[in-house]
Amino acid sequence: MAAQEVGQQIVLPLSKAVELSAKSIRVRLGRSLITMSGIILAIAFLMSIGTSNAVLDRLRQVDDPKVQSVLQAKGLDLDSEAIREERARNTWLVVLSLLVCLVGIWNSMLMSVTERFREIGTMKCLGALDFFIIKIFLLESSFQGVVGTLVGMFLGLVLSLAMSLGTYGSAVMRYFPWGAVLRWGILSFLIGSVLSVVAAIYPAYVAAKMEPVEAMRVDR
Repeated sequence: MAAQEVGQQIVLPLSKAVELSAKSIRVRLGRSLITMSGIILAIAFLMSIGTSNAVLDRLRQVDDPKVQSVLQAKGLDLDSEAIREERARNTWLVVLSLLVCLVGIWNSMLMSVTERFREIGTMKCLGALDFFIIKIFLLESSFQGVVGTLVGMFLGLVLSLAMSLGTYGSAVMRYFPWGAVLRWGILSFLIGSVLSVVAAIYPAYVAAKMEPVEAMRVDR
């Protein structure tokens, strides 16, 4: 019976980890917003580039003289070397922005670990397992990643749509590539969500391996 009671004290439910993660985000709302802003900008850029490319590719396939005349006037009717080079540059810019976002999340989570030495030490002294500590930080980063990704997807789509309407006119809405844009949306969501989790793995590991006694000794 005693062993069973100890086990119940150590194995904390997932709902408790979710509660602590949400509380940490509320307490450190300013830093959370800064972290999410990096995700928002990176995903918005990715979604904007993907949507713009999808719109252009769709308009090239349309058998509409007016649309083709607009593309010809702007030199976009053919898949030229200049367009391919521009897309390659945009791809590298997207990759770079995602890497910057990754480093930003990683740094923010490490700072969060540093600020919560006593909190982590207290939880471990009360019997929290290493895996529970890891779950708290991964959930916290996941919440920020999902929210930031959704906002970034929306902003990227709106920005790309506005730019496309200004460039190609109302034909964009008539021939809008819903399927291709949906695929870009799914890809953006997966990248943003996975990126936020991957960036938090090392900080979560550092927090989990912290010695309770040493953590309790750290001054605020």
